[in-house]
Amino acid sequence: MQEEDKKLKEAIRLTIKILILQEVRVLQLEQTHSPSMVMDEIIRSIQEAKREIISLVRWMAPKERNALIKRVIRQSVDEEIDQAIKVRKNKCLRCMHVRYVDEGGTPHIDLPIRKGRAWMIGCEITPAPSKIQCKGFIESSVATSLEDYLMDMAFLYEIKEMFDRFEEIWKDYLTK
Repeated sequence: MQEEDKKLKEAIRLTIKILILQEVRVLQLEQTHSPSMVMDEIIRSIQEAKREIISLVRWMAPKERNALIKRVIRQSVDEEIDQAIKVRKNKCLRCMHVRYVDEGGTPHIDLPIRKGRAWMIGCEITPAPSKIQCKGFIESSVATSLEDYLMDMAFLYEIKEMFDRFEEIWKDYLTK
């Protein structure tokens, strides 16, 4: 029974994470005045995610269901915020000198596909993997700009505030 509860909670967590990312996309697309067809599809996808959450929790007691959903939403939004901060903070993921190192220790300019999976990501490979440093950091042109990063963070905080404002998430958000 405990194994089933873990699987259910993980399914709810993944579905809520998808829902949060879709809500962020809606906020982003609203600012760019995207075509209505694109907005309609994302909104349809949000409705599907809501239906999936409802089907996953339909047998739970209302009090337990609401507490679980609120907790998972808060955790998921906080994880997304932490991940955005972590990615921006890691210079190697933004540097034009980035190298992908396979399990054999060979550095590759591109993500190794056939030769084994990437084991580390870094700029200058030193003998000890924990000492990967970028000594000549130059931001890559394909890296997320500071402005985009701040906009993404603003959207994540808007989503967090939106969910925090709901008195009862079941009535205010999921069943609409």
